[in-house]
Amino acid sequence: MTEPAANSADAEPLAADSPEAAAASDDTATLRAEFEKFRDLYLRSQADLDNFRKRAAREREDATRYANSSLLERLLPILDNFELGLDAARQTPGAETIIQGLGMVQKQLQDFLRESGVEPIEAVGTPFDPNLHEAIGQEASADVAEGVVLRQLRRGYKLRDRLIRPATVMVSKGAA
Repeated sequence: MTEPAANSADAEPLAADSPEAAAASDDTATLRAEFEKFRDLYLRSQADLDNFRKRAAREREDATRYANSSLLERLLPILDNFELGLDAARQTPGAETIIQGLGMVQKQLQDFLRESGVEPIEAVGTPFDPNLHEAIGQEASADVAEGVVLRQLRRGYKLRDRLIRPATVMVSKGAA
């Protein structure tokens, strides 16, 4: 009794047109197709992981950059009221020393905001931009072209590249 060859080198080569060769060729094609499918899946998974890492890093950076935005937003109305009080004090005769002291405090507040990345939006004389300005009305003006900010009623602010409060403005509608 002869035993089948255990080593493939000892086995006789398959004839190219034999059913066994056709089956082996089909198995090879199937394995290649599966290999390509899993290779593609692997590459896509690697790309997804890389994108996830980049997005997480970007979100961490944004969280750090804008961590104080809530505090700064709450500080802006206080600054507005402080400036209104300072303007009222300027109308009072004999209050020069108080005005000088309040002016120093105002400068400190403005320096603090600037160092924190807060920038005021300069609106008067610029074209109306709905991304930066909130229009509450229009006024006729022979001196200012249509669509240009005529007056600023409340200052707007940006924190680096993000708007934290739009400027409240009156827009010119041109000559009446």
